[in-house]
Amino acid sequence: MPYPDEAEGFQVDGPSITEFHKRFFKLKPFGDYDVDVKIEACGICGSDVHTISGGWGEQKFPLCVGHEIVGRAIRVGPKVTLIKEGQRVGVGAQSYSCGECKQCKNDNETYCPVQIMDTYGAEWPETGIVSQGGYSSHVRTHEHWVFPIPEALPTAQVAPMLCAGLTVYSPLVRNGAGPGKKVGIVGLGGIGHFGVMFAKALGAETWAISRSRAKEADARKLGADGYIATAEEGWDAPHRCSFDLIINCANSSEGFDLARYLSMMDVHGRWISVGLPEEEGQVIKAQNLISNGVLIGASHLGSRKEMLQMLQLAADKGLKSWVEEIQLGEEGLTQAMERMKKGDVRYRFTLTGYDKVFA
Repeated sequence: MPYPDEAEGFQVDGPSITEFHKRFFKLKPFGDYDVDVKIEACGICGSDVHTISGGWGEQKFPLCVGHEIVGRAIRVGPKVTLIKEGQRVGVGAQSYSCGECKQCKNDNETYCPVQIMDTYGAEWPETGIVSQGGYSSHVRTHEHWVFPIPEALPTAQVAPMLCAGLTVYSPLVRNGAGPGKKVGIVGLGGIGHFGVMFAKALGAETWAISRSRAKEADARKLGADGYIATAEEGWDAPHRCSFDLIINCANSSEGFDLARYLSMMDVHGRWISVGLPEEEGQVIKAQNLISNGVLIGASHLGSRKEMLQMLQLAADKGLKSWVEEIQLGEEGLTQAMERMKKGDVRYRFTLTGYDKVFA
């Protein structure tokens, strides 16, 4: 039973990053506000690895992951007004919220307390159908979570922005990154490289913070004004009470001396975490907060409004993801996942070649 009843994609049947199976799976019933996207490319996110490896706990297997989707809108529901058939569009990590609560109506739909649907691994109400992601031929999503892509942004380049890019863009703008502000980005990886680019594009004095100086040249090319290597003695001392905002994009908390990072914050400066390590993380002591009144928080994805602003900023400023294209297929997926697990990527993978795989 092919599209429009089913999509075809690569699923895993349990916690494994090496065994992908190409098969058909059901799409949810098409609704008045739905958009069907024929997929042309999909970024590989760290979330995909954490999910299918079992690092983030039990999942609804079999599962097709992928939530940095770019393709063409080939079908729109009768009540859809935000997307036109034939448009190049993107879909990120979330596919639904209630749309009626206070949070949804205030551009905080990623914090909806009523109902949130992830693009993959969530069960559509009253159907028993589990949402499946972008390592597939098609995705069906509510129009609010489908985003027109500016022409200036190449497909493979823009795909990783739909999750990783938005994940760091939202806390930057919500916490005042801009001219006259000193902003730090911890962890120069898939999310962090976007953090440096966007902080600089927003006009902030931008510093990359990493364990060693191995990535300093990359950070400078991305636009960093300064660089801090935390393996060096006394790395925090020159920056005491100077940062207005630090976004923590690190994918691991191992050996992380949080108190030293927090000492670099200005009075009521903000430390915002967006990385989600599998381990427990750091202990936060009140004694480490009172010397500068530092504020600690986190951020989850970003609103539709922020997504559209981010894409336009990238188009206007000519910002480009650092992307390596990977041919979609069992072999390409297995190699990409193994390299992701090792950290062997600078700084994102995008799956392409969909037309070769899906007739």
